[in-house]
Amino acid sequence: MNKSFVFSAITLLCTISLYAQFHTLSIPQTSPKIQESQMLGVTKITIDYSSPALKGRDVWNNSGIIPQQGNPIPWRAGANMATVIEFSTDVKIEGKLLKSGKYGFHIIPKGDTYDLLFAHNYDQWGSYYLDVENDVSLRISVPSESCPKSEQLDYEFLNRTENTLVIGLEWGEKRIPFTVEVDLNTTVVESFRSELRGINTYHWQSWNDAASWCLEHNTNLEEALQWVNRSINGGYGGFAADKNLTNISTKIRLLTKLNKTEEAKTTIAEAKQLNATVYEANGFSRFLLQNGFYQDALEYCNISLKSNPDTWFLELNRGLSQYFLNNKKAALKDVRKALNTTPEQFQSRLKEIIIEIENNTYKLPRS
Repeated sequence: MNKSFVFSAITLLCTISLYAQFHTLSIPQTSPKIQESQMLGVTKITIDYSSPALKGRDVWNNSGIIPQQGNPIPWRAGANMATVIEFSTDVKIEGKLLKSGKYGFHIIPKGDTYDLLFAHNYDQWGSYYLDVENDVSLRISVPSESCPKSEQLDYEFLNRTENTLVIGLEWGEKRIPFTVEVDLNTTVVESFRSELRGINTYHWQSWNDAASWCLEHNTNLEEALQWVNRSINGGYGGFAADKNLTNISTKIRLLTKLNKTEEAKTTIAEAKQLNATVYEANGFSRFLLQNGFYQDALEYCNISLKSNPDTWFLELNRGLSQYFLNNKKAALKDVRKALNTTPEQFQSRLKEIIIEIENNTYKLPRS
């Protein structure tokens, strides 16, 4: 074989190999890659997509970008790789259940109505090889709506409530929206159970906050009571125990909600014996007032005032306790006494409270 031919061939191959080598340069893309995430309760929603631009095109009509005419076929709802949407928990899309996981997101246009496809086979280039019959976990139909013009295709998170939001694909002056809903109580409680087995197990605040959340949402109350007891009493051998007026207050509210009246009374009696700063005493006496424990509030203010005499806000709280126990004379005496040492910025409000007590119109502010 001709040696010069072999040398030339090797040189050519090396040259081709050199130019074909992989590199890590960051080069601007025509349709940049975007990842957006939102939390809905404890559910994480993530959308990965590439964002094409209009560039003067009427993309929704006869552009060849979004296939509408004749027999419409799925569109990748973005550019390059198919758009991928991931849900960390089970959700409902327009009222229909979709299990947690990653899904390729594709759209079939039908005039002003669009079929949205969530495909468990999500790792695809475009929509060309999507098997609509076998790859799709959920298919729904939604109407489009108008929106402010968007040059770049993007996804917006709209109309958020505690357990729902709307995801809207926006491009040009068209939005394709769909509602995502989570079972808030189920997902949050399951998350608590998991997280309380990790590092959070060592913190009384975690157990108390989980119990408090359940209380506020009127769910899982018996287990919440176990959690607040863990906050108070600690774990194995009493590890990380911390009985304080914060978790005691949560326990009292839970016991009251569960109609465990005698246990609530016992817990209030325990709380009265705890050492507290003057500001903690103020907070707990207000807590007792706001939850209707007027006699206990009166007794607690009396206890607290022995170690913190002439404290205007404790005198005020004692007066309000008297007011709700229908002892107007004693109430006015305490509030007027409090007025003598009240900081100037609060005096006008205390004067109003005195008038409201006299007229039997005073109401506790909501906590």
